[in-house]
Amino acid sequence: MRSVADERGAASVELVVIVPALVLMLGLLIAGGRLWFARATVVEAAQSAARAASLERSAGSAHRAGVSAGARVLATDGLRCAGDSISVDTSAFGVPVGTPATVRAAVTCQVPFSDLAIPGMPGSVTVRSSGSAALDTYRARS
Repeated sequence: MRSVADERGAASVELVVIVPALVLMLGLLIAGGRLWFARATVVEAAQSAARAASLERSAGSAHRAGVSAGARVLATDGLRCAGDSISVDTSAFGVPVGTPATVRAAVTCQVPFSDLAIPGMPGSVTVRSSGSAALDTYRARS
């Protein structure tokens, strides 16, 4: 039968082994949640940009409206991008009335992970999405 003195310090060793593993697991959960949130927000921003652009009457105003709507979604949802870009393809406004056409938008966001300080985690991950919306086939365009 072993005595209690033989197990002295065992709890300290267990704590030293388990705590870093738990901290790493918590960090990975936070990083995964941040990445999921970023992807959902970027998809929403791309769809909103395309929809806002499709409601305009001219290519110039469509581009401005799309970029503004995409930026508004990114800002409203609270996503912090280390670098972002919003592009709107308004070439569909050159298609003659009566011909189906689609406006496309693309949103890119660099999601930072540097503040999490997880070993092996990259400094940032780039998340991209695109969205499209149909122009009204019989509405005048310029």
